[in-house]
Amino acid sequence: MKISSGILPFKVENGEIKVFLGHMGGPFWKNKKRSWSIFKGEVEKGEDLLDAAKREFKEETSKEIEGEFIPLGSVERSGKRVYVWAVNRDLDTDISSNLIKIKWPPKSNKTVEFPEMDRAKWFNLKEAKEILSLYLLPFLDRLERLVKEGSF
Repeated sequence: MKISSGILPFKVENGEIKVFLGHMGGPFWKNKKRSWSIFKGEVEKGEDLLDAAKREFKEETSKEIEGEFIPLGSVERSGKRVYVWAVNRDLDTDISSNLIKIKWPPKSNKTVEFPEMDRAKWFNLKEAKEILSLYLLPFLDRLERLVKEGSF
């Protein structure tokens, strides 16, 4: 089973929880509604899960991330388990992501290169729940519960 891990920055403004999400780059996600994601990626063999999450965050944003990391658990999808940590951190939305290459259109011999994440934005939870990849939604619910309980 593949394992990924990621970081979900959040902040509370005027009693409202906001989360920092990335828009997945490339032609496949260009016009899809649920094209936003948590900054995450595959864990390398022997790599610590949180260290991998921090590495992936830097690769996808060009930003170092530190703070008190709050484990939000994991979800499983299509033979992959994803672990996420939240961190209360205010960040600007200027990102510079690593580039990836794919064949596009599918089944062609043409290769295109694009940023893995092409932009970042802050969303309140209601907005985030409408645009985040469906399988990642449990992380928003877990974050909301922990913030409301004051558990962070």
